[in-house]
Amino acid sequence: MDLLLATRNQHKTREFRELLGRNLEVIDLSAFPKIPSPEESGRTFEENATLKAIAGSQDRHLLVIADDSGLEVDALDGAPGIYSARYAGKTASDVENVGKLLRELSVRDIPVEKRSARFRCVIALAREGKRLGIFEGVVEGNIVDSPRGKGGFGYDPVFQPTGFEQTFAEMRPELKNKISHRAHAIAALREGLRDIEN
Repeated sequence: MDLLLATRNQHKTREFRELLGRNLEVIDLSAFPKIPSPEESGRTFEENATLKAIAGSQDRHLLVIADDSGLEVDALDGAPGIYSARYAGKTASDVENVGKLLRELSVRDIPVEKRSARFRCVIALAREGKRLGIFEGVVEGNIVDSPRGKGGFGYDPVFQPTGFEQTFAEMRPELKNKISHRAHAIAALREGLRDIEN
């Protein structure tokens, strides 16, 4: 089965390929330069994922998946949330976003033990402009006081999942791919795809 992932983010494409395995061929929008990326104008992860999946699936019989995911920090009232990728500005780098997050926690004088957070991933599945399903995954954790590790991307260097000593960026990819929010959402997606196939 071929799946079109509605992204041009190569980190995300690689992670989806690793998580979905060999039975599914994942292509992304780099193969379709004329498909526009819609503005993420939704107020929730579900709305944004749906916008992207439907936009990518217009006039296509191909199954399209799109995810919207981000970090929710309790002490910041759920921020950065849907603005995770652009927390420090529209063209902000991962380092700039992480820097702003740590500054916000520092300014509010939030101790490390009270920096509970979660990564949330919502995947929308669509075909021919219609949403076929929505799948969600969450992993709970804590924000550490400074970045650790060279792996992963985004907020991985400052997110330590509950029950582990390492941040996502310090983990071997195989371990992260077993426990991550995206792994949980993709496990739910796999079940949804089985229902569509049958």
